[in-house]
Amino acid sequence: MLCKKVELQNFRNAECEVIEFDNGINVLHGENAQGKTNLLEAIYFISLGKSFRTTHETEIIRFGEEFASISLDYESEGREQNVTMRFSDNARQKKNVTHNGVKITKLSELVGSFRAVLFSPDHLQMIKDGPALRRNYLDVAISQIRPMYLHSLQKYNKILKNRNTLLKNAEEDRATFDATIDFWSAQLAHEAALIAKARAEYVAKSGEIIADFYSRMCQSGEIDEHPEFIYAGSAKQDGELYFDVAATEKNFLRLLTDFHEREIAAGSTLYGIHRDDIIINLNGKNTRLYSSQGQQRSLALAMKLAEGEICKMDCGEYPVFLFDDVFSELDSGRRKNLLREIANRQVIITSCENDMDLAVPFKRIEVAKGKYIS
Repeated sequence: MLCKKVELQNFRNAECEVIEFDNGINVLHGENAQGKTNLLEAIYFISLGKSFRTTHETEIIRFGEEFASISLDYESEGREQNVTMRFSDNARQKKNVTHNGVKITKLSELVGSFRAVLFSPDHLQMIKDGPALRRNYLDVAISQIRPMYLHSLQKYNKILKNRNTLLKNAEEDRATFDATIDFWSAQLAHEAALIAKARAEYVAKSGEIIADFYSRMCQSGEIDEHPEFIYAGSAKQDGELYFDVAATEKNFLRLLTDFHEREIAAGSTLYGIHRDDIIINLNGKNTRLYSSQGQQRSLALAMKLAEGEICKMDCGEYPVFLFDDVFSELDSGRRKNLLREIANRQVIITSCENDMDLAVPFKRIEVAKGKYIS
């Protein structure tokens, strides 16, 4: 997978720009607030159909303009391809997306066509912060290699919204609740079981790969540490049991049926994959409670590198790696180790450093006021 060229029109602070990339390391260099992260955001839009910075897409349109557009030329499995997105300043209008000139009506049809791994400073908190970041890590990684996973996730979220509304209104309208709760619970349990299986398999598959990357990312004082990744599913069962979809669905349905009064009191669904987590241990100790900043950074780096490795294993080629101001968060040793691991892959990095020494050849793109100059 290679990102060849990006064309931006009225995107953030870029008026009309064409940026071409080398097949190896590309460094977007410039001061803060000049447009470096904007370009990564545009590329990420093509990968997952959404921004990693905002949920309000009208924000990306250049001030005073009526639309914005992104066009990305890329190579996948030796074929030249293109995805174009056009955004309107009318929030009620959906974005217009074409893939190789064919209009895409559902973004789920696009995800997986152009694959990218994003690593931003926020991802360094995956180890220490709450489970939402770790669930998002799984959702993004799996969606790009299994398109049907995204379909199940979208369906699950719609069912969950309807079920939560039913729970919130249960005290005022108990008749409707009693008549329909089993219907929504059965649907939710079915999609939850499919998603849980994919997540459990991904965590099981990635565990050894992450551990291997971690050992190579570590500093000398950390080399004897052994990370362990455990899928903590909300169906309250051991990890490998999630591989059995029918049994997991039955278990979810039991939980969603036996605790109605507790859920009514809470006003929300208490059981489901929206409460999943990944338990990450080092030498048997939970890293959320016992880990240094250096350990957290090495683990987060290992998780993102493993995301790219599994993508290569499942899809036959590496994704494009997008690193947003990550090097400034790393000491010299981890920076050197990371550079070794991303050799022979296409990487697009943002940096404010004037004397950035990568010790490897790279293409430098200067960024200033929405202009990109090679």
